[in-house]
Amino acid sequence: MKLAFFGDVVGKPGRQAVLDHLPGLKARLRLDFAIVNAENSAGGFGLTSAIAEEFFNAGADCLTLGDHAWDQREALTYIEREPRLLRPVNYPAAANAPGKGAHLFSLPDGRRVGVIQAQGNVFMKQTMSCPFDAVDAALDSMPLGAVADAIVVDMHCEATSEKMAMGHHCDGRASLVVGSHTHVPTADTMILEGGTAYQTDAGMCGDYDSVIGMQKQISLYRFQTQLPGDRYQPALGEGTLCGTYVETDDRTGLAIRIEPIRMGGRLSEMVPG
Repeated sequence: MKLAFFGDVVGKPGRQAVLDHLPGLKARLRLDFAIVNAENSAGGFGLTSAIAEEFFNAGADCLTLGDHAWDQREALTYIEREPRLLRPVNYPAAANAPGKGAHLFSLPDGRRVGVIQAQGNVFMKQTMSCPFDAVDAALDSMPLGAVADAIVVDMHCEATSEKMAMGHHCDGRASLVVGSHTHVPTADTMILEGGTAYQTDAGMCGDYDSVIGMQKQISLYRFQTQLPGDRYQPALGEGTLCGTYVETDDRTGLAIRIEPIRMGGRLSEMVPG
């Protein structure tokens, strides 16, 4: 199976990068399934139903969220009627969070793709339930190679160590563990010992002439003065599409290939051949 995950979409440049490149890329790579982390799509904060529908129409099969899941309040109700939209799986039980954090998707040919999103706790403003326990429960509900033909885990967190720990925790039980949230593509695409593909962060879809997708002068002012300054706004230059491409073994669901994807904007283009 051929899968792709695209990192956090930041504002209009990120949205445009997805809309411009995803349809052609899906055909070019013959992707069976494409996942987009969309939690910063609406002006840098959250996701609206209208934006989500644009992504689905462009070829996204699943959208994931993260710590900005509810910045646009309509997401609280939209997620209840849209199973292709996932929020972190490890909300505390007391939160009674709408929607779900894991789903098993059926493809037209009968194959099944599981997607799980977890949110880490290290250096994050929110404190969630243990992501490792929550991912274990989700993986147990859709065993790779038995119930699911492929499984992707989106580990949304700040600390690279927590992302790496999740990769090793899922090794042999997932096709891909990929990090989101930090908006910078890492150069550590690899296949772990047990056959799970891994990348610490897929990078963002957005304008890289920025500070993680936001206008650089606003960020510089805050760093230099320690004052709140203006509200963060997405940078508005040309966006780059960043993601991760994975091929899996049809029998086991484990990875046999992983490569980064970059198209458009300021970063050097990298597209699987």
